[in-house]
Amino acid sequence: MRTKISILTTQYYCIALVFFFLPQIGRSQSEHPSVIVSEAQSALWFDHIEALGTLRANETVLLTASVTDTVTKIHFDDGQRVEKGFVLAEMTDEEESALVREMTARVSEAKKQYQRLKDLPKTGAVSESLYDQREREYRAAKAQLEAMKSRLRDRLIIAPFSGILGLRNISVGALVEPGDEIVTITDDSVMKLDFAVPAVFLNSLEPGLSIVAQSAAFPHRTFEGTVSSIDSRVNESTRSIIVRARIPNEERLLKPGLLLSVDLRYRNRQAIQIPEEALIPSGDSNFILVVDKNSSLTEKRQVVIGNRQVGKVEVVKNLQEGELVITHGTMAARPGLPVSIRAIQQENESVKEILRRKDSSQ
Repeated sequence: MRTKISILTTQYYCIALVFFFLPQIGRSQSEHPSVIVSEAQSALWFDHIEALGTLRANETVLLTASVTDTVTKIHFDDGQRVEKGFVLAEMTDEEESALVREMTARVSEAKKQYQRLKDLPKTGAVSESLYDQREREYRAAKAQLEAMKSRLRDRLIIAPFSGILGLRNISVGALVEPGDEIVTITDDSVMKLDFAVPAVFLNSLEPGLSIVAQSAAFPHRTFEGTVSSIDSRVNESTRSIIVRARIPNEERLLKPGLLLSVDLRYRNRQAIQIPEEALIPSGDSNFILVVDKNSSLTEKRQVVIGNRQVGKVEVVKNLQEGELVITHGTMAARPGLPVSIRAIQQENESVKEILRRKDSSQ
């Protein structure tokens, strides 16, 4: 029985030796550890402020009637896009049109009388007072004509700017009064995005900062804009300030009232960045393994990092642009010893993509 146990112990011991020396055997076949490196690059970095904002139209107006009269014609449909100056609806205007025609004739006659006497006072044929009287009559007639035309325009509902119409609230034959709602018109070529930012960031806010916004209605789209203005007051209850950004809306996807998540970017700067896989955290410190381009020797170096993005990290101190850092194979590399560079990782490239590119190039 003891012999059997001794034999088993010896077998286990041999197996353990095999597993112990197996890595050493593998290393002896390759002179240096094989690693994948990435080149430190200078890139544009910025700090973020995240917030929620509500969209508003660039311009929106509820058109109403300004006189009491009957609607005779409607020239628009629900949701129609119109240009500035488009006549949306007409109201009864027979009386005003007749008065305009009458006043136009009076202006024409008054102009003739005025021009007939224009040069005569110099010759003494007519008195200056008569000439002044004809001039006053002509100018008064022109003013009355403008007043008549204004009354006539009040019978028209005209688009004040280009945009999209809402739902129609009137019908032909309806009697409307001042204040009665006709239709809303919205300029959605550019959208205003209002969002609250904590007042602690007040010193970093300024017009011209860029934003990136997203909506649950369009999960795979991002919308870029710029800060156009900042409110003049801080809310006493929330200790925040309203920031307004403008977002181009050429595709007319965005609608007023839509809720958007906002990523406000400030403190733009050029900084050194490396893949996040290159970091070797140790307590509160961070280290990287830097490979010398000439000797392939590895140096373990402590660095100071800044912000992080998806798969990337900003290095604030102790790294220069163009230096090579190990991203894969850090466990096999040893400081002060050379390594074999298998591939140089490109930006946002996975290990599988690196190896596939490396194999295809051979």
